[in-house]
Amino acid sequence: MSIHRDISALLNNPALCSALLRRLEASLKREFSATNPFRFMEVCGTHTVSLFRSGLASLLPPNIMHLSGPGCPVCVTHDREIACAIELALRPDTLIATFGDLMRVPGPDGRSLKWAKAQGARIEIVYSPQDALALARAASDRTVVFLGVGFETTAPTVAATILAAQKANLSNFTVLCLHKRVPPALEVLCSSENRIHGFLLPGHVCAVTGTAPYRFLPEKYRMPSAVAGFEPADILEGLVSLASQHADKAPDVYNQYSRVVSTAGNPRAMDVLYTVFEETDAVWRGLETIPSSGFAIRPEFAEFDSIKRLDIRLPEVKKNVQCRCGEVLKGRMKPTECPLFGKRCTPSNPVGPCMVSTEGSCAAYHAYKL
Repeated sequence: MSIHRDISALLNNPALCSALLRRLEASLKREFSATNPFRFMEVCGTHTVSLFRSGLASLLPPNIMHLSGPGCPVCVTHDREIACAIELALRPDTLIATFGDLMRVPGPDGRSLKWAKAQGARIEIVYSPQDALALARAASDRTVVFLGVGFETTAPTVAATILAAQKANLSNFTVLCLHKRVPPALEVLCSSENRIHGFLLPGHVCAVTGTAPYRFLPEKYRMPSAVAGFEPADILEGLVSLASQHADKAPDVYNQYSRVVSTAGNPRAMDVLYTVFEETDAVWRGLETIPSSGFAIRPEFAEFDSIKRLDIRLPEVKKNVQCRCGEVLKGRMKPTECPLFGKRCTPSNPVGPCMVSTEGSCAAYHAYKL
């Protein structure tokens, strides 16, 4: 425990952070200005929160621009997926198990899981997939539907839970699998006209997948990339690497977070993940359908697949044109540029998911008054 405290103290050291800020300024001053900034995108909701909570967002030089990316699991969950979850919740023989952030995400017509619960739906907030197994054991008269959202970080734990349900013969446990893969989304962003100069890659995801899946960024798109931890010095060192890669015209995948992340990642977690799941097309908020960007439950585990077991499909829904979360997640606008921000859309009355989630960029901007 003392080692972790020592590392945290070092990575929050003001002198170290000031030195890294000076290096960042020096790397950028030749090519970029306040009117033509270096545009980096963080691809992790925890980085979003860390940037604001630590004060880094307000300390960055004026010639660098922070863009939020599609790294918040709740934020990228599509309206069609929310509508599907609500439809399942309203069935009299189901019990929905979900993480708390999903409860208040507005779906079509502003309805949410919180609204469904007010209509009498049985919905329980859980803190892990294993909690959903306990609900299945206790509610044998209902089919428990666990809402599986998130990226490669959380998907292995859900896969392991399905294996545990199979071993325990829990026939009333199912998963609505909405998990997504990060690399295909970044490829879409590289192919668009976003003018991104570098990616700050997700440390938590890379702890599972490793850095190898991101080699396409420098090799195919000449895109500087850096995996970073979540303390202020971690983030700054990652940004210094992005700026140096760009200045030297030597794009790479720099691993700043080597104390946690390796090239190969966590082979055991990946093995469990692909034992239960297979890659499939998935819908993303703002990015719509991306090939091979999601996970589906393999046919041999079909009894635990809510889609097949409960014979449901993602419904077509009318797009909420007022919500601009999709543009925020693509880096096309900052939250404060949305006309609803802080007016019609607030944490107590959210119009979109980026204002709901603890990892949402709109919620962070609102909380820290940026």
